[in-house]
Amino acid sequence: MYPHQQEGFEFMWKNLAGSTDLKDLSNSEPKDVGGCIIAHAPGTGKTCLTILFLHTYLGLFPNSRPVVIAPASLLLTWEEEFRKWNKKWDTSISFHNLNNLEFSGAENREALRMVEANSHLKQCNDVMRMIKVYSWSKSSSILGISYNLYEKLVVRKRKGTKDPVKKAKIEKKDEEMRKILLDLPGVVVLDEGHTPRNQTSSIWNLLLKLRTEKRIILSGTPFQNNFLELYNTLCLVRPATANKFPPSLKKFCQTRTTQRKRAKTDDINSLIQPHDKVADDAIVNLRSIMAPFVHVHKGSILKENLPGIKECIVVLNPGDRQKKIVENIQRSQSWFEYEFKLSLACIHPSLILSCNAYANEKHVICDERKKLEDLKTNMDAGVKTRFLVELIRLSEALSEKVLVFSQYKEPLSLISDQLRLTFQWSSQGKELLQMHGSLDLRERQHLIGEFNDPQSQARVMLASTKACSEGISLVGASRVVLLDVVWNPSVERQAISRAFRIGQEKVVYTYHLITKGTAECKKFSKQMEKERLSELFLSPADKENGDGRKSSMVAEDRILEEMTSSESLKDIFDQIIYQPKDSNAV
Repeated sequence: MYPHQQEGFEFMWKNLAGSTDLKDLSNSEPKDVGGCIIAHAPGTGKTCLTILFLHTYLGLFPNSRPVVIAPASLLLTWEEEFRKWNKKWDTSISFHNLNNLEFSGAENREALRMVEANSHLKQCNDVMRMIKVYSWSKSSSILGISYNLYEKLVVRKRKGTKDPVKKAKIEKKDEEMRKILLDLPGVVVLDEGHTPRNQTSSIWNLLLKLRTEKRIILSGTPFQNNFLELYNTLCLVRPATANKFPPSLKKFCQTRTTQRKRAKTDDINSLIQPHDKVADDAIVNLRSIMAPFVHVHKGSILKENLPGIKECIVVLNPGDRQKKIVENIQRSQSWFEYEFKLSLACIHPSLILSCNAYANEKHVICDERKKLEDLKTNMDAGVKTRFLVELIRLSEALSEKVLVFSQYKEPLSLISDQLRLTFQWSSQGKELLQMHGSLDLRERQHLIGEFNDPQSQARVMLASTKACSEGISLVGASRVVLLDVVWNPSVERQAISRAFRIGQEKVVYTYHLITKGTAECKKFSKQMEKERLSELFLSPADKENGDGRKSSMVAEDRILEEMTSSESLKDIFDQIIYQPKDSNAV
């Protein structure tokens, strides 16, 4: 284990068991135990750390019945990781994935014999799940379940039969499952534990009803610039502590947001807004209250063990047609679809054809429709797509893979068509991969393996930030492009961390694209202030002050240098700002 994982391992034991001393652990359970938050930067091995903890915890408390609740897309990763570490440690702790309706072979033998004797039971999802739950309850093993399925099984009240006998049986089974999931777990791990943070959501209220107070929240981004959601997260992990908050601080969390009036400048240099002292003081107070049960690692292990990362903001000059369309959108009085339209238009002007047009936009779109239709396959017509195609061309020459993120599917679909045409990649070809929400979990795992394989033909992956932002390793990429600006900086940190994480063997270069003279500049300004507040919250008072993403010991960006010096390309660049902001803007 890395040093931060060793510290996290001891931290978990002290919070959930009260001590790391075996003599103390063998005595009666101490009173001052409860949950904890492992706030380690994305890509620093939280899953591995937790698996090791659960292995050792089950060794001492074999009847503790741990449950891992995670986004559905991550459960197969958990399943694979348990298999890997079981083999490495020569152990046999089973992971029963309740979302996977196929048997793993680790199920209870008596239950399996019953199913084999009644083959029709294999067609019943409820029976398959109950067998997995039964197997978990009768052995020293771990249950895995997604947030959505957990919510469904706990609140389910099925209808559809008028037969009172059948209805009573169904209700009894549902109630049994509900009690099992709420009362039986002795330890609950909430992976990407910032997910259930909305107090109006059903899943947040259900998790509050868990009998066990031994809860571990895993999150690389626990504070997402919303004090109420942070307070709600604390309620999940340490309900008693949250209830003891000073009234003034509790009120602040419940009423305060970090949103302020929009900036009045489009100047990318005016990124840092005046500090909010009230918010700063609240964060300092929160951090002191949470210190005993929040373990922070900002990612210095990445800086020390990976080749490095070079992040930059690339401000691009739009062409006349693109600029005209963007200006018309920004003059719109309607906020409906405003951000969606603006983001699309800033990437490529033809994307506006997929949006609804309002009065002041219709004449521009109608006049330009034929031209815009003709421009769909022309990557040069959009300043961001023009940048992207050249980056991919030069990256391919260096045998580097490119990971491209957008929050919307329309740009990714258009770019897919443009890249296939530009590089003559067939629609069945393996050079271009796409990761989106409609893929099933096994397809996603296959694509991840294909992209990360150094021997594969994959050169580019187009990825949705929603479908590909948490817990997924895409270390095959050494170039990461962020096509649009989002309000929440943690979304972008998660995206970048798909490539910049343990296992990466190359320097990672990231490009955050912003179109000059647009509201994207204002939006990015807000994002910078949110990032500052998040940094303040996560800055531990002890020895670790460095951010693992901040590394100056990296190679110069040969590709960007070539692009900015090219006579045919240099006109698209307005400014390049390296992060942390430097004085050598191009």
